Amino acid sequence: MATLKYKDISKLGEEDLKKKMKDLKLELIKSNAQKSMQGAVVKTKEIKKAIAHILTYIKTKKHGNLS
Repeated sequence: MATLKYKDISKLGEEDLKKKMKDLKLELIKSNAQKSMQGAVVKTKEIKKAIAHILTYIKTKKHGNLS
């Protein structure tokens, strides 16, 4: 999974953001399961950062703090 940049997030519509969040949460669940079963190094930190970026964007957009 590639990193999610702020300008990429700002180009997405509301429905696309919801779909992306759903996909990221599902991917996080899968990676956690894989990590616990195999002990392999997975990119949970990167997935969590992408989720946080989307949530931050949504929150700032909702409160009108977006420039």
